Amino acid sequence: MNVSGSKFIVLVWSILISFSAISQPYPKGYFRDPLNIPMELVANMGEIRTNHWHMGLDVRTQQRVNLPVHAAADGYVARVGVEPGGFGQSIYINHPNGYTTVYGHLNAFYPALAKYVEEQQYKQQSWLVKLEIPANMFPVKKGDFIALSGSTGGSQGPHVHFEIRDTKTDNCLNPLLFGLPIGDAVPPTLYRVGLYDRSKSVYDQTPRVFSVKKSGSHYILSSGSTITTGSDQIGFAIGAIDRLNPPSRPIGIYSATVSVDGVPQSGFTINDISYDTTRYINAQLDYKYKHEGGPNLQRMSPLPGDYSGVYTTYVPQGIIRLTDTSPHDVLIEVKDPADNISKLEFKVQYDPDLAKSSVSKTPDQLIPQTVNVFERNNFELYTTAYSVYDTVNILFKTSDVLSTHAISPLFTFCSAAIPVQDYVTVRIKPTQPVSEADTNCMLIKSTAGSRTEWAKANWKNDWLWANFRQFGTYQAFVDREPPTINAPGQGDIIDMRHSSRIVFTPKDNMGDIKSFRAELDGQWLMFSYDKGSPYIYKFDEHFPAGIHELKVRAQDIAGNITVKTWKVKR
Repeated sequence: MNVSGSKFIVLVWSILISFSAISQPYPKGYFRDPLNIPMELVANMGEIRTNHWHMGLDVRTQQRVNLPVHAAADGYVARVGVEPGGFGQSIYINHPNGYTTVYGHLNAFYPALAKYVEEQQYKQQSWLVKLEIPANMFPVKKGDFIALSGSTGGSQGPHVHFEIRDTKTDNCLNPLLFGLPIGDAVPPTLYRVGLYDRSKSVYDQTPRVFSVKKSGSHYILSSGSTITTGSDQIGFAIGAIDRLNPPSRPIGIYSATVSVDGVPQSGFTINDISYDTTRYINAQLDYKYKHEGGPNLQRMSPLPGDYSGVYTTYVPQGIIRLTDTSPHDVLIEVKDPADNISKLEFKVQYDPDLAKSSVSKTPDQLIPQTVNVFERNNFELYTTAYSVYDTVNILFKTSDVLSTHAISPLFTFCSAAIPVQDYVTVRIKPTQPVSEADTNCMLIKSTAGSRTEWAKANWKNDWLWANFRQFGTYQAFVDREPPTINAPGQGDIIDMRHSSRIVFTPKDNMGDIKSFRAELDGQWLMFSYDKGSPYIYKFDEHFPAGIHELKVRAQDIAGNITVKTWKVKR
């Protein structure tokens, strides 16, 4: 291509980027920060988390709980959530400009809302609720007190999780584009660049990783200036972090683009993402390399089965095609929401003499964008068209390891280093005798590295099946053992007149507790179970003075039930 043609493409690309920015004029100054202390972040949108991008801002609360949380703008409370994981206690406020703000990990709602939520919990007989609230039942003004901060749900410490969403799509948008009072004059930091042969599956290779260093106003390779490759179809990944003004901790990358000889090839922007697609981080991240102990590498171009929507490609599949043996200029630009940019410059050169022999393929493969079927004696696995991101060579074996209560061999399918997007269905035919009663309490256990999942199995035509989102090992079990429930105290009549709460910690021999229910004199009594356990009831008007019958019921995922009853005095 001649120079004028390259300049024309760059010009068109610049216009498209500018048009995109103009087409999304996020209002600056419309939203205030949710706290009345200087706004500092623990995490940003796009930070790498297990199986998801972080979808908003984690706002510091100075390592304290119960700080007042305020509405970011005028609107009304549209939704409220109470759950053991995730956001814990959360509030969603719809605003007249078409956006929704979310506030998570709260300790308590403001009094009128808290009263309404408790009424709904007792009406539904469930502590866990997700409430859609009629418009304008709870209107708020910008700056109104709406909650107390906390550390509920999937939080590792006190903070407020804050999101801005498009109300119509419920997609999360990057809050740092809305002019919140957070200074940022620090460009991203680059540490490494990874090179991939895109003529074969990323799961059949280990990336060549090159360290980089700062040189003047830009970054260069730490050793040499040219990367030579034996593949004429390549892709890059970067290892990078961003920071706000010091002493900010490392946060996630917002945007990155790769160009060759001045022509854009592909790039990603972490801005408009839904919770339905956030698991695609496992396609952007080199999951296998990370699983095997390597640092984070974020791909610059999408895999065949990546439907995240975070990428923009300017050439087919974003794959860089080297059509000659001349060196070519590579420019990688990493940008933050404040338009601070870091640039990495080097050359890449194709050398056919470096070409490696093709990877040997197994007879069976999983193909992206395809429904895959794998069938062997006593074991079957089915994917959807969205289960894998790139071609996977299937490795399968059967081990006659009969653990306690196991009714099948241990099956190994692929590796825990291969990520799964959509659920796969696993079918197992027991090799041990199964009674009619056993068919109601069967489980499949899946282990992938340090992760273990138990799933209730369905029984049909002498096979049992369940769905999982991981590869690794699978084995079928019969669970006839019910959960255990601790007594809240001692004696025929348990005296709790000097206690402030009742605590139960039910346990099961396999997996988690599926459901827990408490009744006082036959009436449902609400126990919270933040972070999954223990189950806690704090004495209130629902437990009057006197002697009462307290009945507790716990069920495990296999369906086994334990019921205990006590006389309790308050």
